[in-house]
Amino acid sequence: MTSFCHVSTNPFDDDKLREECGVFGVFGAHTAAAHTALGLHALQHRGQEAAGIVTVDNGQFHAHRALGLVGDAFASNEVMQGLVGDIAIGHVRYSTSGDTILRNVQPLFAEFAFGGVGIAHNGNLTNAYTLKKVLIERGAIFQSTSDTEVIFHLMALGAGKTLEQRLVDALNQVEGAYSLVVLGSDRVIGVRDPAGVRPLVLGKLGDAYLLASETCAFDIIGAQYVRDVAAGEMVSIDANGIHSSFPFDKSPSRFCIFEYIYFARPDSLFEDKSVYAVRKNIGKQLARESHVDADVIVPVPDSGVTGALGYAEQSGITFELGIIRNHYVGRTFIEPTDHIRHLGVKLKHNTNKAYIKDKRVILVDDSIVRGTTSVKIVDMVRQAGAKEVHMRIASPPTTHSCFYGVDTPSRDKLMAAQHSIAEMAKLIGVDSLAFISLDGLYQALGETKRNKEMPQYCDACFTGEYPLPLTDHNSTTLPKNKKNVLKELMRAR
Repeated sequence: MTSFCHVSTNPFDDDKLREECGVFGVFGAHTAAAHTALGLHALQHRGQEAAGIVTVDNGQFHAHRALGLVGDAFASNEVMQGLVGDIAIGHVRYSTSGDTILRNVQPLFAEFAFGGVGIAHNGNLTNAYTLKKVLIERGAIFQSTSDTEVIFHLMALGAGKTLEQRLVDALNQVEGAYSLVVLGSDRVIGVRDPAGVRPLVLGKLGDAYLLASETCAFDIIGAQYVRDVAAGEMVSIDANGIHSSFPFDKSPSRFCIFEYIYFARPDSLFEDKSVYAVRKNIGKQLARESHVDADVIVPVPDSGVTGALGYAEQSGITFELGIIRNHYVGRTFIEPTDHIRHLGVKLKHNTNKAYIKDKRVILVDDSIVRGTTSVKIVDMVRQAGAKEVHMRIASPPTTHSCFYGVDTPSRDKLMAAQHSIAEMAKLIGVDSLAFISLDGLYQALGETKRNKEMPQYCDACFTGEYPLPLTDHNSTTLPKNKKNVLKELMRAR
């Protein structure tokens, strides 16, 4: 008898770096929960495993957290009617392997002597395990495996009378990358780590103020993008308006460069730059650096589309959707046998043979991580009758893991960390393979080149130059299975 199990399609063809989550906050909007749910819809690409909203009304907090997509979690009128108040925060969490635990779903909430507090977090605290060990020895009792809960315990033990003072005291003890939206009984706070690795933007809707991971979350509700929350900035929003402060030691800004390459939606803005325009520029620069004679430019959907448009525009070669993506795969109930795993990529991609047969094809994608999907895509294009297959990648080779809030394989699973470009080309099965240069990537972002002494962005996944401490990862006092423990902490959001 055939057995069926509920498994993600990830084991088949999900070969991308993934952002761990997205955050949203609103102050002063009627039906704040509805605005938050819509904002989370727009941020769904940042997390598909679980979603949550916490609201406050006259000092009374209301929360709903659930597994699954935003549309499923907040489809019930009963749920939405229970989330009363004109102040709210929300969170979407990225789907990862391992057990899903409802108690890890954010926003997390706790009651303090000074009132209730909700926190939604995008990022990763790189000393969370070290802090957690100390806190447990001091008597702290953790209810989740999330690094975010460490902030709660530090706040409980910290100095200060106000929510802002307790939060600053706690954040001065943590390391790593974070963008937080924090809910108090009468306010919403947004804060970014001093290096500003993870994004956070400020918006306005009438008299209401909004915080979100990306500007596309404002567009869906007709709100105006005001500005980015600056690196190291805390914005506290209450009935008296916005109060901005910079309570941390100043640090060079190191915004995650991969937000521009892949993570963000192309219709979002960061630092007044259009993500779409940057990706087209990357494609143009890629064509300048590594063009080869061909008949057609084909993007690997959907991540390669914008870069391929730029490549085609620069090279003058026809752009065609030679690979069609099925957007309705979701999850499968089919047992992942070896045969099904082999066919898995066809669940999501199929060739448009009329535009590939007998053509010299340039495939454009945003990155190569493990390389498993690239092998299958190239094989599909070969089987469709392509005479030549060349691959161009709109990022430098991914050679190092991320510890700042991105689900990344270990280095031994990263193809570019284990093989030369020539070896990768042979393994993937292409006639040629080229990546955009690091300086070329910076030029596409409007810089002259990468500043080697003080890089303008966090590009550690390409260089191994980590701008923030990796206390837990580098510790020699953690258990032998520390990497598994650290991975659990990262994925618990």
